[in-house]
Amino acid sequence: MNFQNPEYFWLLLLLIPIAIWLIFRGKHNDASMQISSVSPFENSSKPKKIWFYYFPWILIASALIIIALSRPQRSNSFSNQTIEGINIIMALDISGSMLAMDLQPNRLDAAKNVGVEFILGRPQDNIGLVVFAGESFTQCPLTANHTSLVNLLNGISYGIIEDGTAIGLGLANAINRIKDAPGKSKVIILLTDGTNNRGDIAPLAAADIAKTYGIRVYTVGVGTRGIAKMPAYDVFGNIHYVEQEVVIDETTLQQIASMTDGKYFRATNTNSLKQIYQEIDKMEKTKLHSEHYSTKTEEFPPFLLAALVLLLMELILRITVLRRLP
Repeated sequence: MNFQNPEYFWLLLLLIPIAIWLIFRGKHNDASMQISSVSPFENSSKPKKIWFYYFPWILIASALIIIALSRPQRSNSFSNQTIEGINIIMALDISGSMLAMDLQPNRLDAAKNVGVEFILGRPQDNIGLVVFAGESFTQCPLTANHTSLVNLLNGISYGIIEDGTAIGLGLANAINRIKDAPGKSKVIILLTDGTNNRGDIAPLAAADIAKTYGIRVYTVGVGTRGIAKMPAYDVFGNIHYVEQEVVIDETTLQQIASMTDGKYFRATNTNSLKQIYQEIDKMEKTKLHSEHYSTKTEEFPPFLLAALVLLLMELILRITVLRRLP
């Protein structure tokens, strides 16, 4: 039950001084007489009708009228929701160049952190993770268990597979993981920072396969424009950083997106990468169908009727049982 006009409850505060006045009136309203001794009346009891006299008829009736003015209502509602989750595969480049520091703390960690935010913001979707460098493998198949997915994403590091950049192989692996997923909406987010230099599958050939299955591919090129601190290794395997020109095959990434009705983005810093994922999130919102039916029933009549009955009873008793003699 709810109230259409709850502001009328403030009127209940006005009943406090009325209640105080009734209490003091009752104390000073008894008749008195002087007698030599009250012993003959010690065992006598008060008549029961005295309780009717002190009963706060008007006070309770006023409270019931205020409740009626607030219009209590009871609602009956029916809601029907059908949610169609989207299938999303995140294909992440984990090659050595992803350790470049033009994104903070580096490209790979920035991609992982932003990816976690994206996953946690889409609780209704099935999301999977494919990683690639010189080869590609599935880190996590499509799942609704986003806690496990986030743990697997955070566990990714450079060096777990052979180095290189096999964009076509990574995209093909992602397609294989999502093509048979139930539902109409199938999306791949491909993130890389280089050009295809490994693998037996050309990126555009993989894009053509994605188009055949109706899979939309969003491509993200990660890296600043110009010079960036890139990782390099000496003969002992120790890493150090040298300044190199950032080279990303944007033309191929744009063609992949265009062929599959997706979109290409360029992330030049961590903040722009976050904005890219937010834009993808808006474009791929979960479809929601909702029906809502509601009826409301006024519940004030019983309160108003009870108030009228109390006032009528008080009036009848005043002119009959509780009639006062002058």
